[in-house]
Amino acid sequence: MSTVVDTSATETSATETSATQTAAGTAAASAPDQEGTAVRGPAPSASRKPARPAASAPTASPGLALRVLRVLRAVALRSAAIVALLALWETAPRLGLVDATFLPPVSEVATAWWELLGDGQLAEHTRASLVRSFGGFGIAVVVAVPLGLLIGWYRPVAALLGPLLEVFRNTAALALLPVFVLLLGIGETSKVSIVVYACVWPILLNTISAVGNADPTLVKLARSMDLSTPRLFQKVILPSSVPAIFTGIRLAGAVSILVLVAAEMIGAKAGLGYLINASQFNFAIPQMYAGIVTISAIGLAFNQILVAIERRLSLWRVPS
Repeated sequence: MSTVVDTSATETSATETSATQTAAGTAAASAPDQEGTAVRGPAPSASRKPARPAASAPTASPGLALRVLRVLRAVALRSAAIVALLALWETAPRLGLVDATFLPPVSEVATAWWELLGDGQLAEHTRASLVRSFGGFGIAVVVAVPLGLLIGWYRPVAALLGPLLEVFRNTAALALLPVFVLLLGIGETSKVSIVVYACVWPILLNTISAVGNADPTLVKLARSMDLSTPRLFQKVILPSSVPAIFTGIRLAGAVSILVLVAAEMIGAKAGLGYLINASQFNFAIPQMYAGIVTISAIGLAFNQILVAIERRLSLWRVPS
């Protein structure tokens, strides 16, 4: 009986010993895994840290830099001739290539322009010229565009008024200036009227040409759709005529300023033409050139405004 007990006890102790060894082996096997995990754990974070500066790379794209360079190159190309002219104007009198009395350096002209602006003379003369010029120009546009559409569309009207238009359009506006002064006096009416006369012809002739050169295929197509004459003008004639009409309008804008300056030199007490003429008589040469530069700047700005309006009204055109 005792032998049986001893055998069972021995088996029990052997079982406990194997269980203990198994637990120890499991712990020993898991320890390297945990240790390996502890070692491998920081590795992803360590590998992600160098990637963060790459994510925060410079935001400026190469395409934006190229566009900026193209814009700067275009600006430099367009302004190169102006800068060269100003540099020549500044250096030629100082080097004795021309007489500085009659062509002062551009820096002296800029100083005189600033003085005229400061004492209010430039603003006063510019306002007087702009009122006359833009007033006559606006009247010419209102009169010439409808008349040109009428003459260009209706052949009998063109045959009736054609010879009369040929006579007057070949008569220079400045040649008729004494006639305007005799009939209308030396006040504002004669000056505005001479501007209207000079501006009508470029607008009128370009409008007549634009209507006459309208695409006949489009006109026939519009007629086949039973469009009325007003709708035909609205949908076909006017859109196709806008480029040619605005060419005449831009020419008239330049003519309005040139003719007005000549008219102000003859009989006026205010205006840029009067300023230039009075500066010449008083031998204030820098002030004279300041008035000329102001006229050029006004003409350039006016032309750019007309170009912007033409683009706005010609959105239907396919860019070349």
